[in-house]
Amino acid sequence: MEKLYDVIVIGGGPAGLAAAISAVENGAKNTLILERDARLGGILLQCIHNGFGLHYFGEELTGPEYAARFSNKVEEMGIEYKVNTMVLSVEDGGQKTVSAINSIDGLMNLKTKSVVISTGCRERTRGALVIPGTRPAGIFTAGSAQRFVNIDGYLPGKKVVILGSGDIGLIMARRMTLEGAEVKMVCEVMDFSAGLQRNITQCLDNFNIPLHLSTTVVKIHGKDRVTGVTIAKVDDHRKPVPGTEQYVECDTLLLSVGLIPENEIANAAHISMDPVTKGPYVNQMMETNISGIFACGNSVHVHDLVDFVTQSSTIAGKYAALYAQNADSVKEEKQIAIMPGNRVRYTVPQHISVPFEDKTDIMFRVTDSYKNVTIKVYDGSKVLASKRKMVVRPGEMQTIELKTPVSEITGPVTVSCEMEGDSID
Repeated sequence: MEKLYDVIVIGGGPAGLAAAISAVENGAKNTLILERDARLGGILLQCIHNGFGLHYFGEELTGPEYAARFSNKVEEMGIEYKVNTMVLSVEDGGQKTVSAINSIDGLMNLKTKSVVISTGCRERTRGALVIPGTRPAGIFTAGSAQRFVNIDGYLPGKKVVILGSGDIGLIMARRMTLEGAEVKMVCEVMDFSAGLQRNITQCLDNFNIPLHLSTTVVKIHGKDRVTGVTIAKVDDHRKPVPGTEQYVECDTLLLSVGLIPENEIANAAHISMDPVTKGPYVNQMMETNISGIFACGNSVHVHDLVDFVTQSSTIAGKYAALYAQNADSVKEEKQIAIMPGNRVRYTVPQHISVPFEDKTDIMFRVTDSYKNVTIKVYDGSKVLASKRKMVVRPGEMQTIELKTPVSEITGPVTVSCEMEGDSID
């Protein structure tokens, strides 16, 4: 008889590990993790810097240490996993079928009651930026450079310019400096940094690495190897300002220009996607529009901290397990939309399903940097939740807890950031 899994988790990074553990803790008997890399742990294995686990464990860990806590628990709990395994598709036809392939089992069509998609995210590349110039060696995404340095032991270059001030770019500015490279500058096209404030302080300020805001790379020079880049100031429409061009000599250009949720599998399964987050629409149980298929971690939207990834993935694993046990009794009465209001770019979850009486954490990002604001959640004109914040930034995800029982909400719900003061320069 063909084996039927309660939960199959696609992706063995921090999100997938937390979801699988949560699923088993909530009664899932047969749980399987499918991971395309050679080891469980995902991107954390190359993040050897500290700063992980402060929220979830209350202590500071490196990336591999944080991953080990969960991969060790997976081993202790006897959760089945397959590495070096590529998932090809997810099909929903009563029972769900996950098609995957590896060199040991060959092509597999695995039957399951519920699925958790935790495929993480990928980096934007030079092709997405359309930077003029030649195509020499020496252009890397910050994440690939991080793997070269931390896993493979190669230094990608000696004189470095970093485009984009995302957290990986900031961390690599410090890492390359510690390895003996000269980081000339970090350029950011926006008028604010996309990274966490603590990373700006620890990685740039402490190492005297200049951060140039409202600046971008307009040309790449070099034939066989990068010899330099031309940078320029940009206007309010992010267009280069003539006359502000400056040539910077370098042999390496690192790109830290954003992350995109990895959702080829979700798209192929016809899961509804949010055009802002680039991830699936989910409810407060992290369930997509297809019943029994859940999503979590950076495949839903890009998180700042792995601690927050773990928290959302624990929810996805819990309800995937409960769905597997009670699929026939799950009846959704209605959905209440959660809408971004003033100065809010997006919210996750995007809607609340009824019936559901637990508290809901709403995650969101603001559109700009503001100080002295009040975050409010409205049901029409009624305030459901309120929270005072001294500073909010686009690079730092915000969370507000909605304690009101869903049965008392008529909807739609709006999350708004009410400002008392001017935008931070």
